Amino acid sequence: MLHLPLFRRLLRYAGIVVLSWIALSWFVVLVLRFVPPWTSAVMMERRLSALAHGEKDFQLRQHWVPWSRISPWVPIAMVAGEDQKFPFHHGFDFDSIENAIDAADDGKRLRGASTISQQTAKNLFLWNGRSFVRKGLEAYFTVLLELTWPKQRILEVYMNIAQLGDGIYGVGAASEMFFHTAPAQLGPAQAARLAAVLPNPDRFHVDRPSAYVQERARWIEQQVSQLGGPAYLQSRQLPRDARPARRR
Repeated sequence: MLHLPLFRRLLRYAGIVVLSWIALSWFVVLVLRFVPPWTSAVMMERRLSALAHGEKDFQLRQHWVPWSRISPWVPIAMVAGEDQKFPFHHGFDFDSIENAIDAADDGKRLRGASTISQQTAKNLFLWNGRSFVRKGLEAYFTVLLELTWPKQRILEVYMNIAQLGDGIYGVGAASEMFFHTAPAQLGPAQAARLAAVLPNPDRFHVDRPSAYVQERARWIEQQVSQLGGPAYLQSRQLPRDARPARRR
């Protein structure tokens, strides 16, 4: 049994470690509000996987493109396809979480309920997986992002680090690889096709779209139109007669 002074000392050390980690993680988040991320945890994980499996031809493609040099159709397509409540929630879409839980309870296919803020936190700082520890850290970093970054910055980083193909991350590399054009020149259909593969970029392909990807891209274009196009991301209040559609 620990002596009380020793227990207090250990408790104090543990408190210092926890507070130091919180301060360091928040400092990193604060810096990345202004400095483009040089990599992400998901990209590093993919590099290590390629090394471990001896993928000698693997090449990771990603480069930073600022918001001003990205077609306005790209962010609205990603919001329409992934998280239509993004401009208005504070990091978590509790309605989608509840719907996903109800669907799972009914024996239906498990639907993702992660917001763009959560996906940005996971891609930037964490590893792939479904453990409770990872989900807890994802929630922690999501709160930090929402408290520290404006919505535009969250979406800007998301567009630059999201996986859009094997070894292809961010709209800059994807637009050049798949459409042979600059991200500023992407049109509504091209932006929708990029957004259409986001649920599973290892399975779905921008350059070889399956029937599902083509159908989903058309659906995203319809949602973009119903939301009001790029202006939706500048609005501060949802139109009374327009509600975000369920994700497909």
